[in-house]
Amino acid sequence: MADAKVIPFDDDRSRARRRPARAEGEAAAVRALPGAEEAPREPGERGRVPGPAGPSGPASGPASGPAPGPAPDPGPGAEPDAGGRSGWERRLAGGLAFLRRRVTGEYEVDEFGYDEELTDQVLMSLLRPLYEKYFRVEVKGVENIPAEGGALIVANHSGTLPLDGLMMQVAVHDNHPAGRHLRLLAADLVFVLPVVNELARKAGHTLACAEDAERLLRAGEIVGVMPEGFKGIGKPFGERYKLQRFGRGGFVSTALRAGVPIVPCSIVGAEEIYPMLGNAKTLARVLGFPYFPLTPTFPWLGPLGALPLPTKWTIQFGEPIPTDSYAPEAAEDPMLMFNLTDQVREQIQHTLYKLLVQRRSVFF
Repeated sequence: MADAKVIPFDDDRSRARRRPARAEGEAAAVRALPGAEEAPREPGERGRVPGPAGPSGPASGPASGPAPGPAPDPGPGAEPDAGGRSGWERRLAGGLAFLRRRVTGEYEVDEFGYDEELTDQVLMSLLRPLYEKYFRVEVKGVENIPAEGGALIVANHSGTLPLDGLMMQVAVHDNHPAGRHLRLLAADLVFVLPVVNELARKAGHTLACAEDAERLLRAGEIVGVMPEGFKGIGKPFGERYKLQRFGRGGFVSTALRAGVPIVPCSIVGAEEIYPMLGNAKTLARVLGFPYFPLTPTFPWLGPLGALPLPTKWTIQFGEPIPTDSYAPEAAEDPMLMFNLTDQVREQIQHTLYKLLVQRRSVFF
């Protein structure tokens, strides 16, 4: 989720040494004679010069075949590859091949609309500066995510806008040693918004329903869910880092049916990007939103007020909670689901408090 081929020119064109006793034309005539020996190469030359072919078969000399042509100068700081292409040439060739595949439709999406190539080469590249430079995300415990097979990552949700889910997706994509991808479960609202709907599908997000989640988990995917939903992302600033209710434990039931481990995830830093001081509920109902945030900058500064504060983030993945030891009918046991849900919630909350104590400040 093949690059176009560029025929390189070799910058090491072989040159035969001229014999001082012969004129240029005479030397050329001698080299054209059958069986004539090849003139020695200049010291340090890397390319091979083919010897002339004899009348009965293979060419004589140290090597046969056409001599490679000259390659363009790769430029300062660029290391040429085995074909003589510099770094910018490789990137250009890859970019052109990518555009050709997009135009001709030679790319694949899965049954949920996930476009792995577009996600890797475009969407992650757009999110990475925000992840690395703006929020300066620090990732811990990524090794707790299995190297293969399905797993359900359960995280806290906050920040007024769901940037925490996107940053968690980049964290898994860029830091997991097995190069795994995170498939997020999103609310219905995401899939009714123009443009956002299409981008979410391309990035691998799908509707937060048990059926879709179980199909992804059984297919061996890493699935991310934030059970607090709008209650978490839209809570007042005064309740930051206090977990809301985790629904009815549907994510535990899904993990039990699929037999995959549950990986708790704690995210610190997202709560302060849009300090929500109020909620214009009437306006929210008119617009069809679950809430309409009032922050120190929004809507007072207009579009500029939508710029998040550059807080310092930490994302920590906790030790997985196995579920494969339970019988299939355990998914229907309400008491077991309640206990496992509470265990996951308490582990996330405890880690949040621990990370907050370790944090030096909101922005550093």
